[in-house]
Amino acid sequence: MNTKNKLKIFNDPIYGFITIPNSLIFELIEHKYFQRLRRITQMGLSYLVYPGAHHTRFHHALGSMHLMQKAIRILRFKGVTISNDEENALLIAILLHDIGHGPFSHAMEHSIVNGISHEEISILFMEKLNEEFNGSLTLAIQIFNGDHPRRFLYQLVSSQLDMDRADYLKRDSFYTGVAEGNVNSERLITMLNVIDDTLVVEEKGIYSIEKFLTARRLMYWQVYLHKTGLVAEQLLIRVLKRANELTKTGINLSASKALLYFLNNDINKDSFTAESLEIFSKLDDYDIISALKEWQNHEDFVLSNLCEMIINRELLKIKIKNKRIKEENLNKHIGNLKKTYNISSAEAEYFVFKGEISNQAYQRDSQQISILYKSGKVVEVAKASDYLNLKALAKPVTKYYICFPKTKL
Repeated sequence: MNTKNKLKIFNDPIYGFITIPNSLIFELIEHKYFQRLRRITQMGLSYLVYPGAHHTRFHHALGSMHLMQKAIRILRFKGVTISNDEENALLIAILLHDIGHGPFSHAMEHSIVNGISHEEISILFMEKLNEEFNGSLTLAIQIFNGDHPRRFLYQLVSSQLDMDRADYLKRDSFYTGVAEGNVNSERLITMLNVIDDTLVVEEKGIYSIEKFLTARRLMYWQVYLHKTGLVAEQLLIRVLKRANELTKTGINLSASKALLYFLNNDINKDSFTAESLEIFSKLDDYDIISALKEWQNHEDFVLSNLCEMIINRELLKIKIKNKRIKEENLNKHIGNLKKTYNISSAEAEYFVFKGEISNQAYQRDSQQISILYKSGKVVEVAKASDYLNLKALAKPVTKYYICFPKTKL
């Protein structure tokens, strides 16, 4: 392996130049597992709503690493001891935190593999890389898993104020053009400190946190849970479900080798082998898009129509309500569809369905955000704030939706 660190910087549209600190991290970025993230959209099918949202997980991973470098610098400046090994482990953990994402990020998480999350696949990738890189990722894996005694190291990678969120809110806001999500990540990071191995925010950063949590709430309703993106994602999940169903009945579908492997085998947490991991590493958005283009001409009524809807952006109609969707409402649409196309209830249910979405900007119970006063007192942010909305942001809000064809398929 060539260990020359040729490329020292990346040019990022948000932060400017991002420096690669050492040859190990450079080699991890160069690795085929990480390069795959260039072919995985950060925001799934959100580009059907926001045309600019074509940025990738690769972008986001580098941005998160850049913010982590900043956080380490700030904490050291404030007298927090972080060894060189810990620094390296933090940078590796945040760089690889999303390496286990499947095509189109979250949409495919429960369609291609069952009962195994992208975080668990990320760990499998890290362990594989750890073998290749002679154990140099051991500490990073420990931190990523939350097994390190210094809790703040884990909080920097995964908490309500981690470098992952600090990057994706700002980045997704930039690429969608939704200004409400534009958080001042750099200022927030400048306010970080550590007390008793726990991450805290200095008192003067309280308003930055309120802005951060409000931005998160707005980004969820306006972008991540946008109704058009929601329908598109649901259709994509149903395409794979239908493809799976047809494959099980012996119908051959044309697709890439990697995608066919997951269609032909029921891969779950227990059956996810080293071979599955290697094949998963060859799977990206392009496999799915080319399958959709191919399958839109398939003779199966359900598969072809679902694929056409996504490819041509002729999506289902969606209605979002504050109350649960009544069964009779659902049955009415199913009945209409069955009559019009002479299809079964099971087939009609691919085009008529209901679901729910919920949004909670701040969880007070798990890993709460703590404010450090000048006196040394540490208080949970919702209690420290004079801003009543913060308690409201901690309440989960649930909405209900129904999808059905607009007129004719």
